[in-house]
Amino acid sequence: MSKGKLYGVGVGPGNPELLTVKAVRVIQESDVVAVPQAGAGEQAALAIAAEYIGDKPVLHCDMPMTRDRAARDASHNRAADAICALLDEGKTVAFLTLGDPSVYSTCWYVHRRVAARGYAVEMVPGVPSFCAAAAALGCALCEDGEMLHIIPASHGALDAALDLPGGKVLMKAGKAILEVRDRLAARDALQNAALVERCGMKGERIVSDLDTLDGPTGYFSIILVKEDKA
Repeated sequence: MSKGKLYGVGVGPGNPELLTVKAVRVIQESDVVAVPQAGAGEQAALAIAAEYIGDKPVLHCDMPMTRDRAARDASHNRAADAICALLDEGKTVAFLTLGDPSVYSTCWYVHRRVAARGYAVEMVPGVPSFCAAAAALGCALCEDGEMLHIIPASHGALDAALDLPGGKVLMKAGKAILEVRDRLAARDALQNAALVERCGMKGERIVSDLDTLDGPTGYFSIILVKEDKA
């Protein structure tokens, strides 16, 4: 029996109409759909692709949302084990992820483990959340040779990242959104910043004045900061 293939499938930021034709085809042709069993994002990925999944079996991979690297590695290894067992049976597996599988995607960590074991793998790109957010705001992410920086806002040296030239995409702010807002204010950058929450989903919200934020936003939030041309 020939072995199956793993596809890492980006389902876009939230609107089912933003799935690519290839993503739809791969999902429909797959034998099993896999998703991490942790966080709101993975349940959203299932909901986005629901009409194409139909009654296919869904493999829920237990992956706790933690910064403990050992715990993450163990969960990624278990997921790779489960998927490889399906591939050994000749099944095709579509691992769904919000946005694009190359941008802060849980499925990437499993993807590379499966590839390292010698199985056939392929990434199916999806519309990244920050591209959809820029469209919702009606603005360009970068123009006239500007740099663009994708920054995990609640990780690492945020201040140094904010000092970089060019536009910024601030992701993964989570509960630290007000602290991020205050750091932007300290740089007089609020007038060039806007937040999009739940882009393309029910309850989408655009906040063009971050001073009006009075509490943490939800999981699906992104801040775009344009370079000050003054």
